[in-house]
Amino acid sequence: WGWLFVSPAVLVLGLFLVLPTLMALWVSLLHWDGQSNPFSGQTEFAGLDNYRALLTQDGLDRTLFATSLRNTFYYVLLTVPLQTVLALSLALIVNQRLLRGRGALRTAFFFPAVTSSIAVSTIFLFLFQGSGAVNAVLSWIGVKGPNWFNDPRGVFSLLLGGLGIVDTGHPSGALAGHSVMGLSWFEWLSGPSVAMCTIILLAVWTTSGTFMLIFLAALQDIPRELEEAAAMEGVNRFQMLRYVILPALRPVLFLVLTLGLIATWQVFDQVYVMSQGAPGNTTLTPAFLSYSTAFDNGDFGQGAAIAFVLLVVILIMTTLQRLLLRERTARPRRNR
Repeated sequence: WGWLFVSPAVLVLGLFLVLPTLMALWVSLLHWDGQSNPFSGQTEFAGLDNYRALLTQDGLDRTLFATSLRNTFYYVLLTVPLQTVLALSLALIVNQRLLRGRGALRTAFFFPAVTSSIAVSTIFLFLFQGSGAVNAVLSWIGVKGPNWFNDPRGVFSLLLGGLGIVDTGHPSGALAGHSVMGLSWFEWLSGPSVAMCTIILLAVWTTSGTFMLIFLAALQDIPRELEEAAAMEGVNRFQMLRYVILPALRPVLFLVLTLGLIATWQVFDQVYVMSQGAPGNTTLTPAFLSYSTAFDNGDFGQGAAIAFVLLVVILIMTTLQRLLLRERTARPRRNR
């Protein structure tokens, strides 16, 4: 009876999720132009050539893929912690029982999450133009803002160059002499570009509200007696957060970090609207590269291969995150 009742859901998942995934896996093994039937036997079988072009063979394909991985790595490295900390901070604020206007604040903080990402991205384009509102505000305090979406320089390289540690125009030594997947060490370590930092700000602003609600629901499930007992012991707010609230939020924290990790590695719509990989491919992501390779260049086989390599990266990162956040329990000692 159990299988009978879940059979509609299993059928829908199999038809619209499992079957298309298997079809895409088969396409990644072909040289398919998207026009003919990939299951007719007339399409050229490529085997693992699409994957070799991305991972082992020198060429433009591997360089672009490595560039997209580098960009997304910095995007994930900055976006996930920032949005998690901001979401938890907002949840702690609106969870205070004596706070007035809690409902209005919750709505205001959550509003960016329900706004169309295309609309928000378009607004950010206007705000961060060279003559936009952000640079106008910076000019009030004597700061000349950059041309945000046309600046391909990495922020870490700008910092090192400003300190005189590295000549960003002509890097030398091991930074320029060694490379990984077609990119020099200097290119890997230069950090996110100024344009990518703008997209990071957009992602943090739009996603924090959703995770705030998740944290808020978990905070309201913490027994009040536990907080009162801690307060009677004389703990301060920081100790309450560290020793009471965060341990109680560990499962929810893992959920938020996992959802954030998956979403950031799959970022597409903001890049499509705001930059399409420009300037100089410094905002290129694997998801957008997969799309452009398939639909702009007509190489659907390699586009599917990029998607499956991205899937493997997400699975590896999620597994590592689970290992880092798992609860470490002491093993019981055996009595001799």
